[in-house]
Amino acid sequence: MPSDISGSRPTCVFQLVQMEAGHRPNAVALADADCVLTFRQLNDRSTHLARRLRASGVGPDVPVGLCLPSSAAMAVGALGIMKAGGAYLPLDPAQPGERLTDIVRDAGVSVLITDDHSAPWAAGVIDSIVEIESEGFIPEPQAAERPESGVTADNLAYVIYTSGSTGRPKGVEVTHRNLLNLVDWHRRTFEVTPEDRGTQIAGVGFDAAVWEIWPYLTAGAPVQFCPAGVRADPEALRDWLVEQAITVTFVPTVMAERLMELPWPDETPLRIMLTGGDALHRYPPAGLPFQLINNYGPTENTVVATSGLVCPGGHGGEPPSIGRSISNVEVHVVDVNLHEVPDGTPGELCIGGVSVARGYRHDPVMTAERFVANPFATDPSARLYRTGDLVRRMPGGDIAFLGRLDYQVKIRGYRIEPAEVTHALKRQRGVRDGVVVALDDGAEGKRLVAYWVPAGNETAPSAEDLVQLLRAQLPDYMVPSAIVRLTELPLTPNGKIDRGALPPPEEASAATPDDFVEPRTPVERDVAGILAPLLGLERVSVEANFFLLGGHSLLGTQLIARLRDHFDVDLSLKALFEAPTVAAIATEVERLILEKLDAVEAETVR
Repeated sequence: MPSDISGSRPTCVFQLVQMEAGHRPNAVALADADCVLTFRQLNDRSTHLARRLRASGVGPDVPVGLCLPSSAAMAVGALGIMKAGGAYLPLDPAQPGERLTDIVRDAGVSVLITDDHSAPWAAGVIDSIVEIESEGFIPEPQAAERPESGVTADNLAYVIYTSGSTGRPKGVEVTHRNLLNLVDWHRRTFEVTPEDRGTQIAGVGFDAAVWEIWPYLTAGAPVQFCPAGVRADPEALRDWLVEQAITVTFVPTVMAERLMELPWPDETPLRIMLTGGDALHRYPPAGLPFQLINNYGPTENTVVATSGLVCPGGHGGEPPSIGRSISNVEVHVVDVNLHEVPDGTPGELCIGGVSVARGYRHDPVMTAERFVANPFATDPSARLYRTGDLVRRMPGGDIAFLGRLDYQVKIRGYRIEPAEVTHALKRQRGVRDGVVVALDDGAEGKRLVAYWVPAGNETAPSAEDLVQLLRAQLPDYMVPSAIVRLTELPLTPNGKIDRGALPPPEEASAATPDDFVEPRTPVERDVAGILAPLLGLERVSVEANFFLLGGHSLLGTQLIARLRDHFDVDLSLKALFEAPTVAAIATEVERLILEKLDAVEAETVR
């Protein structure tokens, strides 16, 4: 496929998907645990949805909320929004309703696509709620003909919100031109054909989900949606990839490093594993039956800006590079004055070319600060995005990632501004002051630690109380894994918080009761025995909070899998969030066991 996207060929990905529906209408396009859709069905259902959206006033540059779990319905919704001319705004149903409400209000969303249970927060917030399941997906007589919207390559394709340093999320506006360049590069570089099978594994609010869907559908290849219970379990995910005959997949960095350690069958159909979202520290072992490709790219540069093959054996003891720029993208390593530095010299990574997004939604000040005039381009309108990432160009041209120039961090692939978490912490009743920092946690990468000072005239909340309050406002990956109470925050002579003087959190600091509580029942003993090694601890008090011991959703999913293997019950992640102590988990396990026994007894009587 040619890289030039300025010619007469389609300029939007939905046009390419519609073409594939004409070429191979009966081929599978989407598959999840409950649904399989052909290209004809995908095209008809998304067109039917687009007609309804057009009737609701959706057109070019109008954002439409899409609050659905990872599923075929999510892809139908996104395609329907783009066909109507709008820009889809993915909203993860697992995130707190308060945060999602803030996002849709900031974006100016008046139309939301959801199902009958994923967006309870939307009532009274959104003017028009379209329940995608209630559509019935019965094509109208003229459904095959897409409604004209007048959308062009310079209109928005999607808007994704990322963590913001100002204390609120910021929305990145990505155009069809940006998206199509990513799709074109991916299809050509990885030689995607209709014989391939792609996956959708990343969280729906993570920009990698964009990359997982459109390169395959535009090539006539099916996309398989990974079951929620499989995504965070390395062995289960490996087995699923093999069983589903997946040929190209994306997995976040932490998961890729774990998958590389596992044995793989020689006959696996997987030929390419793409990874990114965090710094890659390991090289693949010799004999791995697929290629590993490391990728880098801020949301502001349309998912991927650099990419490179990671070969076994390493390179002089250095971690793997982030590769080189993709097609129609330029990368520059610069000093504070935007002058390029010599190869081998650390500098800020700035990115130009077709990947540069329009900017931040409703934030011209931040847009002007981060999206600057490109001094290396002849076009006076060309811009560079200042990533804030510290890198150096290696011999041969690859880029080595060194870290951040500010406090922004990546944790389990998610970009986090600790300032946003600090803002949420300081809003809590009983908190006079606070700060959230990211500390290195060894092999597990970084984790967030909250330091706070109680208000003198109010009852101080407990660490558990603060975790639950923050969990109601922030996604799980932004909730600190340790809460440390101080009498005062240490300050520098000029009055700023002295982060270097913050005390390191002691093991399970403020996370467990003063007195260790031994397991009192066989189920508590078994749960504690499962939990302790998962967290790298010798023992766990039955009153200890899983999340304040360093637990997070990835470990939570692994805990649920181990509980399933041991007790033959299915504990939900939501139940773990709501009752995260060993005692509470044991109580829920006992309830599920009794429920299962009652069901067996009832069936026997029947």
